[in-house]
Amino acid sequence: MPVSKSALPDPSEVDAEIRRLALASPASELHGGLCGWLAGGGAPVREWPARVLVDDTLPTPAEDSPLDRLRTASAAQLEDRSFDFALLLPAADAPLVERSGALFDWCRGFLGGFGLAAGANPKLSEESSEALGDLAKLAGAQAQDDGDEEDEAALAEIEEFVRVATLLLHGDCVLAARHRQSLN
Repeated sequence: MPVSKSALPDPSEVDAEIRRLALASPASELHGGLCGWLAGGGAPVREWPARVLVDDTLPTPAEDSPLDRLRTASAAQLEDRSFDFALLLPAADAPLVERSGALFDWCRGFLGGFGLAAGANPKLSEESSEALGDLAKLAGAQAQDDGDEEDEAALAEIEEFVRVATLLLHGDCVLAARHRQSLN
């Protein structure tokens, strides 16, 4: 059965590709950077790691490689009106400390990629400005060593917030800009 163009590659495939290319970023942070780049108006180009990591010496991912599939799936999910956008994070059965740490890494990556693509003063709604500030707070958070069911529920809520905030920022920076261009 063919893999959907909007399905993210398995995190282990992305990790293996990161090691092969000797990138200094964990998979979740790299995906956050890519999504921030795309949400801020960056082009979904194959050489995205060089742009997101601001290193022109980085190789361009091979066509249909895990990083190339990550790019095409992420771009497709952000453009999809069904809000079926997913974060590349460890599996739900991974320890809470690993999952929360990866989510905070994702947010750090997102902020960097978004800033590179959107610039210093992007046109944002009040909601998006607030969401961006909240993402910045999450990017500075530290993972806890252990947790209970309440912490699990809180992490699920935070993950959903990050997902919606990303779509909101993409809407302001990409979809609204595209709409403004079509009106002119």
